Amino acid sequence: MANEDLAALVRTIKNYPHAGIMFRDITTLLLDGTGFAACTERLAAAVITPPDLVAGIEARGFIFGAALAQRLGVGFVLLRKQNKLPGRVTGVNYALEYGTDRIEMHADAVQPGQRVLLVDDLIATGGTALAGLELLRGAGAVVDEAAFVIDLPDLGGAAKLRAAGISVHNLLEFEGD
Repeated sequence: MANEDLAALVRTIKNYPHAGIMFRDITTLLLDGTGFAACTERLAAAVITPPDLVAGIEARGFIFGAALAQRLGVGFVLLRKQNKLPGRVTGVNYALEYGTDRIEMHADAVQPGQRVLLVDDLIATGGTALAGLELLRGAGAVVDEAAFVIDLPDLGGAAKLRAAGISVHNLLEFEGD
């Protein structure tokens, strides 16, 4: 596996939050300063076209997205859960396994034509990432790349993003166990 040094820093917690789930915990990677810095550098190196902004998905996407925005020398857009941002917002509802959720950003965060890199810690089924993509593109952003520390390819989220015209970059993959 590529990036074996980073994979060794990700803790796997069995049966969390439900029986049968193998939770990939990146907090142990964040505790390692060298690993976190390497993660940021490697994500930055994977970006094909320099963005104008980085958009991070709540909550762990804020950590990696903000670090990546700082490394790339660009601004950072918060994509938050409903009713978490003050002021005027725009949002997108999306389906969950049981019900719906909503992701929002400030209405003036992105200008039409700005190139935005979408970032989160992990891509699983892709529902939240696709909602973030819809939200950003709905504001006129050009979004053609997304970066994740971890991909869970068995769940198909990265494939869904690719089908939507996104180049997906990830450092690690964990197959289903």
